[in-house]
This record gives sequence, structure tokens and C-alpha cells, in this order.
Amino acid sequence: MITVRGVELRAGARLLLSNISFTVSPGDRIGLVGRNGAGKTTLMTALAGQSRPADGTITPTGPVGFLAQDSHAADPAITVTGRILSARGLDTALRELRAAEAAMAEAASPAAVERAMNTYARAEAAFQAGGGYGAEAEAARVAAGLGLPDRVMGEPVGSLSGGQKRRVELARILFAGHGGTLLLDEPTNHLDADSVAWLRTFLQAHQGGLVVISHDTELLAATVNRVFHLDATRATIDLHNTGWTAYLAQRDAAERRRERERANGERKAASLHAQADRMKARSATAVTARSMARRADRMLAELEPARRTEKVARIRLPEPAPCGRMPLGAVGLDKSYGDHRVLAGVDLAVDRGSRLVVLGFNGAGKTTLLRLLAGRERPDAGRVVHGHGLRLGYFAQEHDTLDLNRTVRENLSTAAPNLTDGEARRVLGAFLFTGEEADKRAGVLSGGEKTRLALACLVHSGANVLLLDEPTNNLDPASRGEVLGALDAYPGAIVMVTHDAGAVDALRPERVLLLPDADEDLWSEDYRDLVSLA
Repeated sequence: MITVRGVELRAGARLLLSNISFTVSPGDRIGLVGRNGAGKTTLMTALAGQSRPADGTITPTGPVGFLAQDSHAADPAITVTGRILSARGLDTALRELRAAEAAMAEAASPAAVERAMNTYARAEAAFQAGGGYGAEAEAARVAAGLGLPDRVMGEPVGSLSGGQKRRVELARILFAGHGGTLLLDEPTNHLDADSVAWLRTFLQAHQGGLVVISHDTELLAATVNRVFHLDATRATIDLHNTGWTAYLAQRDAAERRRERERANGERKAASLHAQADRMKARSATAVTARSMARRADRMLAELEPARRTEKVARIRLPEPAPCGRMPLGAVGLDKSYGDHRVLAGVDLAVDRGSRLVVLGFNGAGKTTLLRLLAGRERPDAGRVVHGHGLRLGYFAQEHDTLDLNRTVRENLSTAAPNLTDGEARRVLGAFLFTGEEADKRAGVLSGGEKTRLALACLVHSGANVLLLDEPTNNLDPASRGEVLGALDAYPGAIVMVTHDAGAVDALRPERVLLLPDADEDLWSEDYRDLVSLA
């Protein structure tokens, strides 16, 4: 379904992958894994035909559906149903059918009625040829499985929350996927536990090809039957024709074998060197000693090198500037999009150093609340209150605090204009943007890299209130661990939206705000079960 031959991928001048070859066949469910920045997203966009490799060929046969990390509907005015149906070209047929129905209802003469009926017959034939009402019902089932309620199906995509928009795009790709190849980049982002369970079942039954990038190990364990590990230190892919659990066992066993073989080889080589040192002083054995030393050196050279430890971003959060007792508050916040009321009468008081987690189902208004508090949107009613000394730091789940047309270094310079070039490069280096990486355009970064850059831009902000919207999305386990450690150590106030129970544990919240009802309560472990369901 997709054939890859001798492909080389680069990010600017940096070599990501060299001379890779593989095939994706029907029934292959491939987990694409590796550290952030190893080239997973770059490879995925090349497989989707959205970028060209520096060398080699990628040949698809059959349809390919691609869910990008930052996927958005091209037309925010299209309805949810229309967007999903557009995967099979049915949105146009449905629009023409509805227009023909309206024309028949409005026809004022027999001739107009006949024209409208002929138009309707042609439109219905086109609609039925694409699957018709059965396809429309199938689209609704996929949407429901991903947690999109019936009430949003007729709404324009532009009126939805970020999490709901992501679900619409995933539903569109899955709806299109009959027998084709699915390329899914972090498909569980913004999904609650029930939707993730439904997605696992769907992918297990998919008969075509599948390539998935995910840091959700439960999804990988349940779905994949091959694992491709991108090794950033060697610019290669290690192909494993096993499921996730067997891959982990093989990886650990191989690493233990390499360690044993290297230790044994180093011990034998050291013994030969010691013996050669004893013999070289005597002229009668000097030639033999040199031969033994060369043999020891060859033994060391032939050993499989120890794997270099991959670098980990040293993520830290800003040192908060002094502020008053209540730096941030909100009174009676209301917000609607069209006829849909998202927030109603939200009151909030964020005290100095306090920690609040916001929970609610997708579309309950969590991201909208953070955007209102950050000043990115204006409320329809009510007001946001800025206390003495407030300095806000905002991390957006869609990374819209970044200018994707500017470089990594330029984004940091905008956020922290007082940094010298050397200081800026030191900050970026701690977040794994070294050398030419600092001059990459932000728009070409992977989701995990954008997360690291957005966090780097907060470091010198002096923010004493952080508004964090899904700060652990797209991160590999090591980087996620760094973020959780930084959350735990940060002394300022935090308001956080997350589906990550580990992030809530690191936050140690004092209070919880439940949306859409805007009920505030003291934090209790009883609420922890709601985190993955929110």
C-alpha cells in the first residue's frame, strides 16, 4: 500500500533518516516510535505525500488518510457532518440534495416543480452513488464513537472547541479509511477514556494499513503488530515485526546482551593489553607483544558500540515576579459562539501560589476559559480582574502563542527581548534546540518540539500565574517527566487543563473547577477519576 525505497529525510541541513526502506501492507499496524525530534512527524508527512524526501522514493497504492498533529478544517464554516462526509466527496452531493429539496418546496409553478424534481433526482443519484444515507449514518456512528454529541453535527466546525475540532478531523480520516492506509499522528490527543477505548477497537478491526505515532503505550500495546523505532543518534529505523509488548522485551534483552558482550570483550582486551605490556620489555617477545596489542585493539573496534544516551530537555518554568495576594480573578464570565453558550457566570479567584485544575468534557469551555483569562478573547459578559503585579504566562494547546513563520530563536527573542544572543541560545540548548535547530522555522517543528519551544518562551517571562492547556501533549516520556518535575517545583500560581492524570499528580491542586456548571470545590482524590474522562 506504501513502498519506501532508499529514502533520506532532512530537516534543513540536519540528517534525520538515511537510506531507509520498508513497506506498509494490508493488515500492517505499525507503531512509529522515538524521541521528540527524531523525525517521526517528518516521515509521516512524507508518507502522506505532503513533503518530498531528499532522496529515494515513496510510492503509495490505494487511498491514504493523514491525521496531522495540528490538523484543522480548511473551511471553518462547513458543518461537522459536511466535514466528515467530505472525506468521500459526499459533502458536495449532500449540499446539492438539500438545495434541491429547498427548490422543490419553493417552486411556484408546474414547470419550476418539474425542474426542481429533475435536479433532486440527479442530486439523489449522486448522493446514493457515494453511499447515501448509509454513509451518513456511518459518519454519525464514527463521530459518536469519538465523543462528538449529536447537537454539534449541524454546527460549523469553526464554532467548536480545539478538542472537538481535533475529533472531527480524526472522524473524517477514519470515515475515509475503507481498505486504505491510515497515517495517524498522536490520535489520542484531546480524547477522553471512552473515546480512546472506542478508537482502539476501531483500529484493531481496520483491514488496511496503519502507521501511528503515539505516546499512549496502551494504544500501542492494543493495536500495533510491527514497531519502527527511529534512532536519532544513528539516523536509522530499527524494524521490529512484533507487537508492542514483545518489542519492549526484545529491546531490553538486546540491550542486556550488548552490555554483556561489551563487558566480556573489554575484559579480554584488557587482559591481552596487560600481557603485551609485560612482554614488550624483552626483545625476544616484543614482536609478539605488539601483535597481541593490535589484536586487543581489533577486539575493541569490533564490539558493538554502546548506545549513546539521548539528550533530555532540561525544562524549567519561570521564576515568578512578586505580586499581590490575588493576582488574577474573574467575575460572571459569559461566552457564546453563535447560539451555543459555552460559559455562563464563571467566578474565579486565583490566589498567589495557588493551584487549580479545570475539568469538564470536550466542548465544556475549558480552553475558552483559559483564553479569556489570557486576554486572547473577550467575554460576552463579566470581566477578568488583574491584581497587583500580575504577570501571565499562557501555554496554548494548539501552540497559537508561537509565530509559525518565524524561527525558533526569533520566537524566543519576541518572548524575552532582553536576552542576549548567547543567553537565548543557552535557553534553547536546555530545551534541545542546539546549533542549526535554533534557526528552523517554528512551523516545521513536530508537536513535541513546539511544546518545548512554547515552554522555553515562558522561562524568562517572570510569570507568576501560569495558564496551562494540555502541557504534556505530544511529549516523549523523558520530556514529559521533565515537565511534571517543573510543575511540581514551580512556586507561582497555576490554572491547568489536562487529560493527563500524571500532570494532575505533579500539580497537587488545591481546588477544582468543574465546567460547564462552573462549580468550584476543594480538590479531592475522588476527582482524579474524572481527569481521563474529561
